[in-house]
Amino acid sequence: MEQLTELENAVFQLRMGFGHADRCVDWAVERLRLDQEGDDLEVVLLASARGRDEALALAEVIIARYRGAQRLDEQFLAGKYIVELRAAYLAGRESASSLDAILTRLYPALAYPDWLVMLSRNCEYATDVPNFGQPFEDEFHYIASLWAQAESLAAFERAYRRQTSNEHDIR
Repeated sequence: MEQLTELENAVFQLRMGFGHADRCVDWAVERLRLDQEGDDLEVVLLASARGRDEALALAEVIIARYRGAQRLDEQFLAGKYIVELRAAYLAGRESASSLDAILTRLYPALAYPDWLVMLSRNCEYATDVPNFGQPFEDEFHYIASLWAQAESLAAFERAYRRQTSNEHDIR
């Protein structure tokens, strides 16, 4: 099954409350258009799904069938989402305030990963304290850059240095 990672990203964001069902439906439509569905009934049904719950249920079946126990880790999917958020932030489609709302939900949902501590904190502070703007920018760039290059959670963890994150603070 081609492009399954794209579907996993869409499902993760949908489950977290950030994404739209249309992204899952569009994925299935594209698979059908390219004749890559292999007569998979769930892909056909997903292409015509209406609403979040229906799209989510069908997409979960597809992912479980093709990935099984090899599903991508939620932290990995969150990291890739942060790369998307960084691009949206740089393009002016996201702000520190909108990102704070996202990170406030994401951080506990991922069970408080160490790599998200400073980004979440600096983003929250940057919404109220102007001096935290640069530390937030620095940490956001650092984390998004690492995730952009990471092929797995393990690869990210090998590259991540908490000491570097700790340096992204008011001096």
